[in-house]
Amino acid sequence: MSTIISFLDLNNYQPLDSLTPENLKEIAGKLKVLELSNGNPVFTEGDKDDKHIFLHKGNVELIKAGKILKTIAAGTADAKSALAHIIPRNFSCTASSDVVIFKIEADYLDTMLAWNQTGSFQVEELNDDDDDWMTRLLQTEAFRRIPPANIQAIFTSLEDIEVNPGDEIIKQGDAGDYFYIIKSGSCKVIRTMPGQEKALKLANLEAGATFGEEALISDATRNASIVMLTKGTLSRLSKENFLKLLNEPLVDKVDFTSANLKVGNGEAKWLDVRMPAEFASAHIKGATHMPLIFLRMQMKDLDPMINYILYCDTERLSASASYILSEKGYKTSILINGIKDAPNAQLEGSNI
Repeated sequence: MSTIISFLDLNNYQPLDSLTPENLKEIAGKLKVLELSNGNPVFTEGDKDDKHIFLHKGNVELIKAGKILKTIAAGTADAKSALAHIIPRNFSCTASSDVVIFKIEADYLDTMLAWNQTGSFQVEELNDDDDDWMTRLLQTEAFRRIPPANIQAIFTSLEDIEVNPGDEIIKQGDAGDYFYIIKSGSCKVIRTMPGQEKALKLANLEAGATFGEEALISDATRNASIVMLTKGTLSRLSKENFLKLLNEPLVDKVDFTSANLKVGNGEAKWLDVRMPAEFASAHIKGATHMPLIFLRMQMKDLDPMINYILYCDTERLSASASYILSEKGYKTSILINGIKDAPNAQLEGSNI
């Protein structure tokens, strides 16, 4: 029979004991609980899995260079905190009896602690129906980077709308007015290309996904249509509130001199998000090309360990691309003033 760890159990651990009962209940529903036999590894020296691992039952040993440095028993002072939480792990940890451990994503816990300590967000403000989509949304990289006070303001500013299969939520070519979050249901993203009658399907989106940000950030028309596949509920945020509360905290801007130095030192790479013809005409030497309209489909080819410096002709497309990539955990910066600040000696292309 699997071990169940309640929110009351969590109150025996640090820093979980600083959270409200409501937040502890939320965390208790998201734990990964593992039962390990005597001799099994809990983690290995050098591991980079960024999770807090707590000992609930049994005993473990901390080992370095083959030597047992410490034995920790559940219920003792040493077991109140996460086991040797330094990333990469500077010890190996092995079960010295049958044990029960539980894991919490470090970013998720840090987010909860930040909200709790600022008093800006309480899980009790959510309805049961909100749980799944809200949890997925809050665990995205973009939302983790937003100040807690902004998160609270975002949720209080959201407006719910009910939708049905076939409803066109966003129409390609229209002006941007709202940012959308899918609470329930699913939809498809389609785009009509010049000279083609049939629309190209770009993606399916499920509960917890977001859309509509590109046109708001770049102040351009919608670059794709969004059509509901099922009945559902959407939450939407006005353009004004989106730009003020959600987008601004995510944007990191850098001038050409600083950006070029980072690229030269191997700390970053250029990413051109303009259309193919613009890229062919002139682009920064060594730049990777990934047009904004295909970014959602192609970004899997990018290296998540690299800091990408995005550029376009101004900053608008770059800002949209930065938001999309930030949602998926990519590290990005925007080139101030776009390609026009790059000296000709740094450019190549048919017009150079």
